[in-house]
Parts: sequence; structure tokens; C-alpha cells
Amino acid sequence: MSERLLRPLIIALGLTLLWQCIVWVTVAPKFILPGPLQVLTTLIDQLPLLLRHAGVTLTEILLGLLLGVFLGLVSALSLITWGGLRRWLMPVLVISQAIPVFALAPVLMLWLGYGMASKVAMATLIIYFPVTAACFDGLRQTHTGYLKLARTLGASRRALLLQIRLPAALPAFGSGLRVAASVAPIGAVVGEWVGSSTGLGYLMLNANARMQVDLMFAALLVLALIAVSLYFLIDFLARWLTPWQADTMHSQNRRDR
Repeated sequence: MSERLLRPLIIALGLTLLWQCIVWVTVAPKFILPGPLQVLTTLIDQLPLLLRHAGVTLTEILLGLLLGVFLGLVSALSLITWGGLRRWLMPVLVISQAIPVFALAPVLMLWLGYGMASKVAMATLIIYFPVTAACFDGLRQTHTGYLKLARTLGASRRALLLQIRLPAALPAFGSGLRVAASVAPIGAVVGEWVGSSTGLGYLMLNANARMQVDLMFAALLVLALIAVSLYFLIDFLARWLTPWQADTMHSQNRRDR
């Protein structure tokens, strides 16, 4: 087994053991803190129910991720291309982050209804700024030597953007995508908490109201698996698109060891 797979497995086993130790030490009732075995049993018994709700939440996350990444990339390209737009749009983006995104959930429910659209909008909003900021920083920090050389060779503004700036910004864009994969489930689940009839967030609230804490933990575990899987998938794609960055990180890791 490779080291990259062994480490997460050891961490997961360690956290599970810590969880079980807390249950033993606190002697908490099962309706307050169920043990890992009880949650695993509930996960297996309620798997069809969990998968049905997980499919809804996963769809909301993926749609929000696609829309947030697309809008973030378009905004970053617009900011780097037109200086006048940057002077007007950047303050708006910064001010927008002073408003808690979660506070907008009831408003989105009012505007878009209790269906999937409001949850996708929540996920999109929470993803949009990290992707925009990461991609814009990557585009802005392109090595000036590359740009001067390309201009000397007669490259157009479009060629500079597509062939110099964008490839140079891919590592930073990958970092923004990793953050987006981590926070996308938050937007979808918060939207489900505010109002919905399906999804893992709805299932968790319903299980909590019925004191089915083991089912709530099982739904939380499924949500965590979705988030971790998305993160590692995007991490793999980012490494694949930027092989030079992966080589650099691998060399650094070898020196650290």
C-alpha cells in the first residue's frame, strides 16, 4: 500500500479510536453520543435512505461547483483584462465578503423557492469568491519575464492571456478549486437546513428532531465522504494539469523527509 493511501487510513483509524475512547470515558447515553459501531450499523441498515438523500445533496454540490468555478474564472479573466472593470468590481467583491453568506439563505429561499435552485445558489455563492481570488492572484503574479519575452516576439493580448497567463495561473487556480471542493458541501447543506424536503441536511435535521442521533451521525459521515472524495478528485485533476507543480511539491516533500 502506498504511503499516500496509508496515511489517511491511519488518521481515520486514529480518529475512530479517539471517538470510541470519548464514548467510553464520558459514558454518554447512545441518544447523545453513539459509538462508531452503532453509527456503522445504522449506516448499513439505512443505506438506501442515505443514498437517496446523498444523491440530491451531491447534485446540488456539483451544480454549485460548476457554476461557481465558471463564474469565478470569468470574473478573474475580466479583472485581469480590463483595468477599469477591476477598479469598480474589486471593491464590490471585497465588500460582499463582509456579508455572511449563510445570512442570505432565507432570502434565497424566498426568491428561488424550497427546491434545488436555492441550494445550488448557496453553493455557488460560497464557492465564487475563493475561486475568483485564487485565479486572479495567479493571473496577476505571472512572471514578468515571460510576458516581456512574449511581447518582444509580437504576441497579442489574447495570446498573452491564453498561452502565458492562464498556464502560469493553473497552480493558484488549483488551490482555489481545492478550497471550493471543501466549502461547496457547506453551502448546499445550509440551504437544506433552512428549508427543504430532501437531502442530507434535511435528513440530519429530521433525525435530530426524532432523537435518532445515530442516523444523524451516519448522514454526517456520508457528507464527509462526499466532501473528501471531491477534494481528492480535484486535487488529482489539479496535479494532472500542472505536472511541473506536482514535481516541485514531490521534491520538497523528499527534502523535508
